Amino acid sequence: MKFYENKRVVSSNEIDEYNHVNNVVYVQWMQEISNEHWSILIKDIPKPDYVWFVVRHEIDYKNQAVLGDKIIVKTWVGKTEGIKSIRHFEMYRGETLLVKSQTTFCLLDAIKLKPKRVTKEITNLLLGKK
Repeated sequence: MKFYENKRVVSSNEIDEYNHVNNVVYVQWMQEISNEHWSILIKDIPKPDYVWFVVRHEIDYKNQAVLGDKIIVKTWVGKTEGIKSIRHFEMYRGETLLVKSQTTFCLLDAIKLKPKRVTKEITNLLLGKK
């Protein structure tokens, strides 16, 4: 399992009327870190002939983050088979787990936008194997 992580500081536009990070912001962070990680994974591939689409989010909100908190967002790819792949996320403030989630992605042909089976090469790419 190969982790990717990034750090962020909670800004005022991410705070809701209850003075903590809005739940939608966590989903945005998940999307951003997924894109960052994916860009790194495919850096040596000119233009893949496939794309990923989200089909399911599962999110457990454990603790709250507030303005100015320093957050570590982690992601890694888990079970990948057939046409789907599960990406995991954890978000921390120090040692405190704030959010634990997973997103199921479906692999699609980039032109036809029809489901496509995940090949061994794609699985190796996702799991950081050469």
